[in-house]
Amino acid sequence: MNDPKFKYPDKASYKFVTDYFKSKGVEAEDIASITYNIQRQYVPGLEMQEVSDAVIDVLHKREVLNNAMVGIVLDQFASQHQLPEPLQGIVENDSGVFGVDELLAEGGISGIYGKIATTNFGYLDKEKHGILKQLDHPSEGNVNTFLDDIIAAVAAAAGAKIAHAHA
Repeated sequence: MNDPKFKYPDKASYKFVTDYFKSKGVEAEDIASITYNIQRQYVPGLEMQEVSDAVIDVLHKREVLNNAMVGIVLDQFASQHQLPEPLQGIVENDSGVFGVDELLAEGGISGIYGKIATTNFGYLDKEKHGILKQLDHPSEGNVNTFLDDIIAAVAAAAGAKIAHAHA
């Protein structure tokens, strides 16, 4: 049942996502660094402030927050062994044939920013720049199956936002 008095919790959603990122050692600057490195060759004179602003803008979009929250919670549940089998084993081991983590990140985050973002995401998902490499190999007991793809998708979306601004 929908509550007509419900107001979408924009600030709480943003805080939930960014607090989780910080708990995993990811700051907005880490995402901006990834974005800068994939866009600097295409945008002469690109400055980190513009890149940081693009990352923050992407992170304030409801669709991004919604998809990020779902992925984060799945990683949290998997880290606590709270998912039912066989899903627990699949997520915990970041099974290569799972693909739902990429689907959520690409379709629900980078995909809303167009083909440039989709292409950027594919590249970042394969190459694992910056903090992505660290997240792809979490310490014992930590599951980042969705997190690394969420971060890649945010960086990819910010890159597309920059590309569109300079087209």
